[in-house]
Amino acid sequence: MFSPLLKTASFLISICALITSLSAVSAISTDVHLPPLIKWQGQSEKLMTSHGDLITDFEKSLGKKSPNYRKTMAYLNKLVLSNDKQFSIKTIGVSAQNRDIKMLIASENGTLKNNKPTILLQAGIHSGEIDGKDAIFMLLRDISEGTRDDILKRVNILFIPILNVDGHERSSQFNRINQRGPIEMGFRTNAKNLNLNRDYTKLDTLGIKAIVSVVNRYNPDLYIDIHVTDGADYQYDITYGYMPVFASESPSIAKVLDEKFKPLLDNKLTKLGHIPGPLVFVMNKRDFKQGLAGWVATPRYSNGWGDLRNLPTILVENHSLKPYKQRVLGTYIFIDGVIDALSKYETELTSAVKHEQIQLPENLVVKRGYSKQADLISFKGIKYETFQSKLSNHKEVRYIGEKIQYENLPIFWQKEIKAKVKVPKAYYIPSQYSDIVAKLKLQGIEVTKVNGKFNNLNQISVTDFEFDKIPFEGRMRVTASFDYTHLPQIDLENWYKVETKQILGKLAVHLLQPEATDSFFQWGDFNTIFQRTEYVENYALVPFANKMLDNNPVIAKEFKQKLAIDNDFKNNDKARLNWLYQQTPFYDKGYLKYPILIENK
Repeated sequence: MFSPLLKTASFLISICALITSLSAVSAISTDVHLPPLIKWQGQSEKLMTSHGDLITDFEKSLGKKSPNYRKTMAYLNKLVLSNDKQFSIKTIGVSAQNRDIKMLIASENGTLKNNKPTILLQAGIHSGEIDGKDAIFMLLRDISEGTRDDILKRVNILFIPILNVDGHERSSQFNRINQRGPIEMGFRTNAKNLNLNRDYTKLDTLGIKAIVSVVNRYNPDLYIDIHVTDGADYQYDITYGYMPVFASESPSIAKVLDEKFKPLLDNKLTKLGHIPGPLVFVMNKRDFKQGLAGWVATPRYSNGWGDLRNLPTILVENHSLKPYKQRVLGTYIFIDGVIDALSKYETELTSAVKHEQIQLPENLVVKRGYSKQADLISFKGIKYETFQSKLSNHKEVRYIGEKIQYENLPIFWQKEIKAKVKVPKAYYIPSQYSDIVAKLKLQGIEVTKVNGKFNNLNQISVTDFEFDKIPFEGRMRVTASFDYTHLPQIDLENWYKVETKQILGKLAVHLLQPEATDSFFQWGDFNTIFQRTEYVENYALVPFANKMLDNNPVIAKEFKQKLAIDNDFKNNDKARLNWLYQQTPFYDKGYLKYPILIENK
């Protein structure tokens, strides 16, 4: 047995070992493992204050910290108390863990009915990427204190400081290994491990349901979704994007953002010491020189969804390797620039929106791929070297913190059209899919109830399908090939009709057309059609099939032809009997049939 002294010594040794272990982990959590920084100093640093009742937690920490949910809500209330004639707070939703999702409404005279454009600013959809919260708190503080009383003379503001409130409170120093600050940051997904910025079509999360309701109720003129990007190292600190004109289903809007907004934003950021850049990714993270990936958002993302509903939407992706202070101050300048652009080009943007609201294309692209042909662009990169890693047994990249200018860097845009569909006149949804109808109505899509006899409808049958091997966003996604069959006159009782000739017609097509990447079908809302629920015994099928072949020469001829040309079919007893079963009136006519009917123009 150990003496008390030895026991004490053993305990102290264990404590020292634990402290050493925690110190080692803590060392990993710093930015020592990240690429070296290029020193930054910009005029935007003058935006920070060191005194006053409305100094933010970000400023108190000298640009290193972001407040938790409780402190964030307290500061939101403090803003309203300081300026209750112009600021108010609305609860737009409640999270799965029963936290309120709050939105601050700011207008010159306390009302949005003032003929000024309204901007919706959203932070914390990925709550570790929280730059927008602290930047816009500073902006609102400056409005309240009167140093920026010009802003509400020009625009109204809707501001959501934290959309993913539950993820925000799963806070840690260890949530994002390749992001410089804040010291503690929230988690990417919500309490159910769902990514809100993959949910704009399927509407599984309370946060995105809240956003859709806000957009439908307040009809903002511009929507800004603020993130922090992952990926390669480069000089740009504030990157942003919107649907490129070539891929946009609202090209008039994209053109205004590209030709009017972008030059103003880039100029403002540059003047105040920031480096604005394009929202791009890398084709090969181990070899930057192979080029960039010009990503095009599908409607599961905010900017892809906004494009389909004629809502001008900009996705901000601050560069994760830049310090938190630099990113937040750059976000302030970016939002300030957006307000300038919206107030200056309101007429052009409004005109573009009205134009797109009455335009319904004959065809819609529902799936894209990267073009094999690259464009060439000038790009502000960071030098890197490669080395053979003993850990991965592969060549890896090491960025060395020196500027490099690529004059002809390839960029591969998603210009390849992999699937295009003809826009139908209408969709017809059976009453048992009332959950689909509810989601369509929540999106703001017009749905009517119908009864009676209908002609010129088409049934879609699945001919081949493949499920993903693992769930994605809690769903078993499926892709398929389809056949279309024209139906004779059909009687529909208590069905729902969705006409495509409506303001949100483009969005309706992407939700209801099964070929579309983010359709309800591909997200798994109709997976029950892949189930066989009635079966046949061979002792019953064989005599019935013999009589069927004797009495139906068309089926008999087709069966004989399949035996003659398809050896696999000929030598597979199960395939032969299954085919025969399909020809009988006993076969489940709903199997592999997409339940939504389509009316062509």
